[in-house]
Amino acid sequence: MGTGSSGFSKAGLGRLSDVLAGHVESGKIPGLVALVSRGGETHVEALGTMRHDGGLPMRRDTIFRMASTSKPVGMAAAMVLLDECRLRLDDPVDPWLPELADRRVLKQVDGPIDDTVPARRPVTVRDVLTSTFGLGLDFTALGTPIMNAVLEQGITPNMPEPQPGPDEWMRRLGSLPLMHQPGDRWQYHIASDLVGVLVARVTGQSYESFLRERVFEPLGMKDTGFHVPAEKLDRLPPLYAPDPQTGEFHVWDEAEGGRHSRPPAFQGGGGGLSSTVDDYNAYFRMLLNGGMHGDERILSKAAVELMTTNRLGAEQQAARHELAVNNVHISFGQGQHGGWGFGMAVRTYRGDYAPIGQFGWDGGSGTSTYADPQNRLTGILLTQVGTSAPYSAHAFHDFWTTLYQAIDD
Repeated sequence: MGTGSSGFSKAGLGRLSDVLAGHVESGKIPGLVALVSRGGETHVEALGTMRHDGGLPMRRDTIFRMASTSKPVGMAAAMVLLDECRLRLDDPVDPWLPELADRRVLKQVDGPIDDTVPARRPVTVRDVLTSTFGLGLDFTALGTPIMNAVLEQGITPNMPEPQPGPDEWMRRLGSLPLMHQPGDRWQYHIASDLVGVLVARVTGQSYESFLRERVFEPLGMKDTGFHVPAEKLDRLPPLYAPDPQTGEFHVWDEAEGGRHSRPPAFQGGGGGLSSTVDDYNAYFRMLLNGGMHGDERILSKAAVELMTTNRLGAEQQAARHELAVNNVHISFGQGQHGGWGFGMAVRTYRGDYAPIGQFGWDGGSGTSTYADPQNRLTGILLTQVGTSAPYSAHAFHDFWTTLYQAIDD
C-alpha cells in the first residue's frame, strides 16, 4: 500500500517503527531518534529515554554527539574554499600547514619511527581531502611504533584529555613521519581533523565560525556545533560505552560537565560535532539537491559530486576495503562500502540493501547518517550507545534493512 508522493509504504514504516522499538525494549539501547525522508515527506521516530535507568523521554530535538558522522558535514567548509578558489586540489598544503613540509616516510609501517626516507612529493590539498596524505588510524597496525606514537602524542583529539589546541596538535603531527607516501594509501580519521586546521588557517577564522557562517546558519542547523550551550544541555543525553563482556552500561560522557558541555580546545572535524536529526537531514538533503537549499546555493553541484562519488584509485580502494572487511570484529560489519569520497563513504558495490551510490558515514557514539541519490532518500539514526558493544551497530543494520523494505514506488 503506497503513501502517495512519499514513496514509503505505510506498512513498511510500521515495520521500521516496530524493529526500532524492539531494540529499545530489549534494554540494550535506552533511546533513539530516527528520521527518514523521501519525496517531500519526513517521518520521525523518537523512542525510549535519555538515560538507561529512565528519566526524560527522547524527543525529536534531542542533541547527540555525532562522532565520526561529523566527517561528511565538516568537509563542507573545505568545499566552499575550493568553490571560491581559495584552495586548489593539487596545491601543496605547505603555505598553510608548514608543519607538513619536507615529510619523511617510514621505510616499513611496522619499523622504527626514525627509519625513514624522504617523501616523493609534498602533501597536497587533494591528499588531505581524500584521507590519503600518509598518516591515519590504522587498526591493522595497532601496536606498531608509529601507531603507539600517534596515540601517545594525542593526535586523536576526541580521545585523550586534555585536548591540545590546533597549533600544538600540528606541532605533534609534524614531529612524526608519515606511514605511507603522500597519495598512496587511504587511512582513517586524522585527515578529517586536519581539514579543520587547514580551513581555519586559510580563512583566518575558527573552523566552527566558518562552518556556522557558510553552512550551518544558511541551512538552519541551529543545534549543530562543537559544544552544547548550557541552555540546551537538558537535551543532551549521556553517552554510554557498554562493557563488551557483560553489557553493563558505563557512562563515557555526561551532559553536565562532559566533553560537549564546553568549547573544546580542538574543533575536530573528525568527530567533534553535536547535532539533531533535523539539522543533519537539512545537510544531507542539500547534498541530494546538488548543493541547493531552497533558493540558496550552499555548494556548487560539482563540489557535491566530488564529495559524494568515489575518489579512490583501485589500489587505494582495495586497501580501504581490506581494512573494513578485516575489522568486522571491531566495527560489527559497518564500514563495508568499498569507496570513499571527500569525508564520507560511497558505496561502490551492492553488499547489502543499500544501492551503489549511497553516501554518508557512521559514528562510534551510535550514529548513522546516509543519503541515497538513486532513491532520493535520507536516513538518520541517532542513539546514545557507543559501539564498544554491538547494540547500536545492530540497530543501524536493522534500520537500513527495514528502511529499504519500506520503499514502495
